[in-house]
Amino acid sequence: MSNIYIQEPASQGKVLLVTTAGDFDVELWSREAPKACRNFVQLCLEGYYDGTIFHRVVPEFIVQGGDPTGTGTGGESIYGKPFKDEFHTRLRFVRRGLVAMANAGPNDNASQFFFTLGQTPELQNKNTIFGKITGNTLYNLPRFEEGIIGKDDRPEYPHKIIKTEVLNNPFPDIVPRVKIENEVLEEDRKHKKKDKGTKNFKLLSFGDEAEEEEEEVLAATKNFSTKGNSAHDIAMDPTLSASTGKGLNNGTDALERIKKKLRREDSPEAEKTKAVEAVAAGDDLPERKEKEDVVEKGKEVVYRTMLEEEKRIKEEKMAEMKAEIRQLKQDLTGKKPREKPEVKEEEEDKDSTTVKEFKKERQKYEQARKQLPNKGASRESQTLALLQRFTAKMNQAVYNEPGPEKEEGEGDKEEGEESEEEESAGWMTHKFYFGTTDVVLAKDASTKDDHWYDVSDPRNALNKRRREDSARSSKRHHK
Repeated sequence: MSNIYIQEPASQGKVLLVTTAGDFDVELWSREAPKACRNFVQLCLEGYYDGTIFHRVVPEFIVQGGDPTGTGTGGESIYGKPFKDEFHTRLRFVRRGLVAMANAGPNDNASQFFFTLGQTPELQNKNTIFGKITGNTLYNLPRFEEGIIGKDDRPEYPHKIIKTEVLNNPFPDIVPRVKIENEVLEEDRKHKKKDKGTKNFKLLSFGDEAEEEEEEVLAATKNFSTKGNSAHDIAMDPTLSASTGKGLNNGTDALERIKKKLRREDSPEAEKTKAVEAVAAGDDLPERKEKEDVVEKGKEVVYRTMLEEEKRIKEEKMAEMKAEIRQLKQDLTGKKPREKPEVKEEEEDKDSTTVKEFKKERQKYEQARKQLPNKGASRESQTLALLQRFTAKMNQAVYNEPGPEKEEGEGDKEEGEESEEEESAGWMTHKFYFGTTDVVLAKDASTKDDHWYDVSDPRNALNKRRREDSARSSKRHHK
C-alpha cells in the first residue's frame, strides 16, 4: 500500500463534508483536475450540496451523491453545461476513499460525485478522479454499507450531507454566485420605489359597510378640498348670482351624516368603523399596539388567575379525599375484631423451641427500645453513661485476672441476672499467644532431600555434555 501513496501526486486544497455517516476530509488534486476541483469547491461555497442525499450505494464499489433532486438524473455544473473529463496517469482507482465525478458518458460531468469503497479498475479512464478522503475519516465509509439497500441500489434510509466547509481554497478567485445575486437584489431594492398600500375591504367580515362609509368620507373630503366660494358667488350684488355653492350644501349634508354616525360610538358598528379606519390609515399604529399589549396582558392575568383557582380547587379536593381515607382507616382499625387468646396459645404450642426463643429475644429488645428516651439532652446523657460504663468494664477486664470457677449453687440473684453479660464478655479477657520463635535453619541447595526438585534445563548444552560423560563413564565401568 505504501507504493500507492507514493505514486499519487501531492494534493492542494481541502474540503470538509459533514454527513449523517460522519465527517469526511477531502483533499483535492487541483493541479491534475482543475475543472472538476473548481466546480466542486464553488458548489461547496454556495451550499449547493447542503441537504442532498447519497442516493446510490453499491457495496464494495461506490457511494454516489451530489444530486439536489435525489434521483440520480439532476445536478448542474458551475459552467452552465457539462465539462470535459480530466484523466491523469498517476491517479488510478486502486483503493477505497477516492473521490471522482459521476457521469452518464464521456465528457458529461455536472455536480454528482462518488466515493470508492474498494478497488474499481473498471472505472479507469471513464471517470475523473479529483480528490481523496484522508485521516481517520476514511473509517466512516463502511457506514454507508450498513443500511438496507433496495431496488436500483437505492438505500432505504439514505445518508445525507448536512453541510460543507472549504478549509483550504486552492482557487482564491472564486466568487460564489449566491453573493452576486444577493448584491443585485439589494441594489434593485434600493432603487425600486415602494408601492403605496391599497385598502382591501374584502378581507374584513364587515367590508361592505366599511367600504360605503369610506366612500362617504372621501366624498366629503373631496368637497371640502375644492376652492371656497368667493364673494362673487355669495354677495347681494344683483349682477352676481345669489345662489349658494352646490358643493357647500353637499358638504354640510355629508358632515351631518358623519356626525350622526359618530354619536353612536357605543354601537359595535362604530367600533368596526374605527378599526377599519385605523387599519386603512395606519396613523394610529403605536396607540393601537399599546392597546393590544394592554389587552394581551389582561388576558394573561385572567388566564393565570383561572389556573390558580383550578389548582386551589384541586388541592382542596385532594385534602378532602385524604381526610376521608384517613377516617375510613381509623374506623376499620377500631372495628377490627380481636383474636381469641385460645388461638394464640394453640399457635404458641405449635411453634418450636427455637421460634419461642426468638420471640422472647425480640420481646426483650422491644421492651428495651421502649425504655429509651426520645432524642435530646436526656438521650445524649444516657449514651454518655453507657459509654462510661463500657470503658469501666473494659478496664476491669484488662487489669483483673479471671478467678477460680465457683461451685454450683453459689452466687446471688443479682449475679444470676448478669450471667448472660458475663458469658458474652469472654472476648474482653482473651489473650493472643504467638507461636514458638525457634531458630530455623536455611536449606542448603547442594543437599538433596524429599523436598528437593530439579530446576535444570535438560536442553542446555552443559547438561547434555554431563549426561554424555556420565553415560561414557558407566560404559567403561561395565567393561
